[in-house]
Amino acid sequence: MVEPAGDPVIRRCGYVTIVGRPNVGKSTLLNRILGQKLAITSHKAQTTRHAILGVKTLPAGQALFIDTPGIHQRGDGALNRYLNRAARSAIGDTNLVLFVVEALRWTAEDDLALEALVNAKVPAIAVINKVDGVPDKTALLPYLQALAARYPFLSLLPVSAARGTGIEALGQAVIAALPEGEPQFPEDQITDRSERFFAAELLREQLVQRYGEELPYRTTVEIERFVEDGGRYRINALIWVERSGQKAILIGHRGAAMKATATQARLEMQKLFGCPVHLEVWVKIKKSWSSDEAALAQLGYRDA
Repeated sequence: MVEPAGDPVIRRCGYVTIVGRPNVGKSTLLNRILGQKLAITSHKAQTTRHAILGVKTLPAGQALFIDTPGIHQRGDGALNRYLNRAARSAIGDTNLVLFVVEALRWTAEDDLALEALVNAKVPAIAVINKVDGVPDKTALLPYLQALAARYPFLSLLPVSAARGTGIEALGQAVIAALPEGEPQFPEDQITDRSERFFAAELLREQLVQRYGEELPYRTTVEIERFVEDGGRYRINALIWVERSGQKAILIGHRGAAMKATATQARLEMQKLFGCPVHLEVWVKIKKSWSSDEAALAQLGYRDA
C-alpha cells in the first residue's frame, strides 16, 4: 500500500538588503547569518564600500543577503556620494529590507537611512543590534515602541550580531517574509563575488584596522595580478593613496608597517581561499582619487 504524500514543502527565495547608518553592525550581522566571514569589519565607520551578496540556504528556502555601505551625511566627495548611491539603489530593488539600528541609540544618520526606506516603500524587519550592551532589557521597551511608530515594520527583532543572540529567530523571520520561489544559487555557494575581489577587501581591512582614523578613507586597493600557480595563489596588489605623506605612513620605517599589514592580509587570504598565498604589495599615489568620479570608476567604484 502506498502511503499518501504529505503536503508539498513551500520553498521561498528572495533578496534581502541590509541597511543602516555606518558602524551599526551590518557586516558583522551578515557574517554571523552566513556562519562565515564574507564582509570585512572594523570599529571604524564606512568600512563597507561595495554591496556584497551573501547566500544563505535553509530547508525552507534561500535568502540572498546584500550588505550595503552605511548611509551617512559626512562629506560630500565623490566617494561619499557613491557609497550613499550604492546603498539606496540596493534598497529600491529588493524583496525585503533588514533595517539595522543600535539598541537605545538613534542619530541623524539613522533618520537618513529611514528616509531611504520610506521612499522605497519596501517590506522591512527592524533589527535592533548590540542588545548585549543593554544590561536591563526592559529599557528596550520604550525604544522598540518608538521604532515601531516610525515605519510599519513586519517585526522588531533584538539581536547581538557579535554574540549570535537572536540570529536563528531572525533567519526564520526572513524566510517567512520572502516570496515563494526556487533557489537561485547552488546550495554550497555563498556569494557571487570573485576571490580576486575578496583579496582586495582583505588587504583593505588591514589598512582600516591598523592605521589612523583618516588615512584608511584616503586609500583603496587594486589587484593587479591574481593567478593560480602549482596549488597556490600569486597576488600582486596596489594600494592607492592621494599624497606622498600618506604613502610614507603606510610603508613605515624601513617598510616595517607595510610588511606587517601585508603579512596579516596574506594569512587572512589563506584562511578564506584554503591554499597558500604569495602576496606582493606596492603603494602608489593617485592624487585626489576619492574626489574624482572618473578615477573612482577606474578603481572599481561603479554604479550598478
